[in-house]
Amino acid sequence: MSRVRTTHVGSLPRTPELLAANEKCHDDAISQAEFDAVLTAAADDVVARQASIGLDIVNEGEYGHITSGKVDYGAWWNYSFTRLGGLELTDADRWDDDENVESTPGNIRLTSFQHRRDWSRFRDAYTDPTSGILTHRARVKNPKIVAPLTYIGHDAVAKDVELLLHGLNKAGKPASDGFVAALSPGSCARIANEYYASDEEVVWACADALREEYTAITDAGLTVQIDDPSVAEAWDQIQPEPSVEDYRDFIQVRIDALNHALAGIPREQVRFHICWGSWHGPHTTDIGLEHIIDKVLQVEAGAFTFEAANARHAHEWTVWNDVDLPDDIVLIPGAVSHSTNVVEHPELVAQRLRHFTDLVGKDRVIASTDCGLGGRIHADIAWAKLETLVEGASRV
Repeated sequence: MSRVRTTHVGSLPRTPELLAANEKCHDDAISQAEFDAVLTAAADDVVARQASIGLDIVNEGEYGHITSGKVDYGAWWNYSFTRLGGLELTDADRWDDDENVESTPGNIRLTSFQHRRDWSRFRDAYTDPTSGILTHRARVKNPKIVAPLTYIGHDAVAKDVELLLHGLNKAGKPASDGFVAALSPGSCARIANEYYASDEEVVWACADALREEYTAITDAGLTVQIDDPSVAEAWDQIQPEPSVEDYRDFIQVRIDALNHALAGIPREQVRFHICWGSWHGPHTTDIGLEHIIDKVLQVEAGAFTFEAANARHAHEWTVWNDVDLPDDIVLIPGAVSHSTNVVEHPELVAQRLRHFTDLVGKDRVIASTDCGLGGRIHADIAWAKLETLVEGASRV
């Protein structure tokens, strides 16, 4: 019977046991072997919990990303710092860079985070620690490129794969029900560069390096999810606001580089995640999906995950009515949001999903979250949202 399957975008709350073990590992209070045992148990448990509530396509919670032994980078983006050669870690956090970089027509450059247009408009809110926008954000060291980029994360990605396959096997699920998130070249390229001659060279170097991570995941029979907020989110990080055409040219480079990195990988083992960032800000300067949807669909992926539940983008389901979708494309809309503590009613989830099932059919829609839930809402709320997601999908 045709039905709406369920998944999520990636990051899930870490368990108290894993957090405690991570602290001990940092302090040399436990051995790496002891830590790895806790990590494996936590990954097994998070896979089992996803399966038990009825999620169809699951992952290892990104536990392999957010916890790296004695070095905890704590984010979807930062995990890559230990997997790329040619980087040198600095003492600067990305929020310490206060340089206001301005772009010119035909020459887009990303400014510092503090000079994003949304940040500039709501500066008092962004700098108020009680506003709820950037509270409890961990500070991490940022890298700069000082030599040719290479991929040195073979052991780390093998551990990601091992964690997920082990958990899937214990839960009685096949490898085809598992996905591992990986950084896109465009998102990887948003670091300081002291080696390459241009931004475009950095993007293509990232693509060559990250291809090794993508193939390691898919060769194991798993799906790779390409996390690429750079395609949509970067619009807000350009001062002054560029023309839409200049921006489309800017993201075309990133899409071309990604397709280069995906060459030869079966499209059905690739899903592409687009979002406007995970922070709980106003997002008044987000670019509309209608301006970039045709570019997004150039990615050689079999499925596309996107925000369709939060208050700034829930209306954009109508954009898909005007898109000529190939018959083999699967849509993975967010039906619950990471940006609110309110747990969506399952009937609202069902209503949101019907916008897409009416368009392409139930077998080509997978219900999901807008973005990762780990670290963005309380663990109890995160799991309640996943439960209501499954219930809402069942109502469709």
